[in-house]
Amino acid sequence: MIDSTTSIVLRLGLAVLIGGVIGLDRAYRGRPAGFRTHILVCLASSLLMLLMETRWQIIPVQLQEYIRMDPTRMAQGIMTGIGFLGAGVIIQDRHVVRGLTTAASIWITSAIGIIVGSGFYLAAIIATAFTILALVVLNGVTRILPIRHYARLTVSFKRYESFSEQEIEQLLNKNGLTLSRFAYRLSDGGNRLSYEMVVYTSDLLNFRIIAQQLLGIDVLQDFSLSPFGD
Repeated sequence: MIDSTTSIVLRLGLAVLIGGVIGLDRAYRGRPAGFRTHILVCLASSLLMLLMETRWQIIPVQLQEYIRMDPTRMAQGIMTGIGFLGAGVIIQDRHVVRGLTTAASIWITSAIGIIVGSGFYLAAIIATAFTILALVVLNGVTRILPIRHYARLTVSFKRYESFSEQEIEQLLNKNGLTLSRFAYRLSDGGNRLSYEMVVYTSDLLNFRIIAQQLLGIDVLQDFSLSPFGD
């Protein structure tokens, strides 16, 4: 049981520090849940677990023998609430889902806050180290691994001056990209034809190359190329 102000300050201060360290990575990458959000999540989780540990100090002595409290229920309630916060940072835009890593970082930050609030400092520090490893170090590793990088590509032509699907696919393949999904859209009173595609490549440089190729096509009215990830 916590019996000193120093211990309370230590736990809450460590929660702020850990939340800030994890949140810095998300803020650096421009995610909506960044530095302050992670601090508040970790601090709130730690504070609520502190409440469970100091509960006997706020409950009258004559009532203590009639009250039963389970700290695991508090932890369960915290994680349930964090689920709603995590869902708020996940964005789905057609074939693109973004924010999963940020949602996971909020979840682990809350879990670490619970651990800190319970007084398991070593476990909290180790978990923080592994979290930073996953968010920062392994993020760099994924850049050199032979993994697929996806992007959404949209090209628009005048209806009767458009490239065929086969010609578009040949252009993509020639520049190291593979077509994953293909959709059509007719607009502007039937005068404008757009191809909406999801493409992937193992080399991010190929996105720049295909953009330069598309800039040289005279009949192309406009295009957009948006790489996506987590």
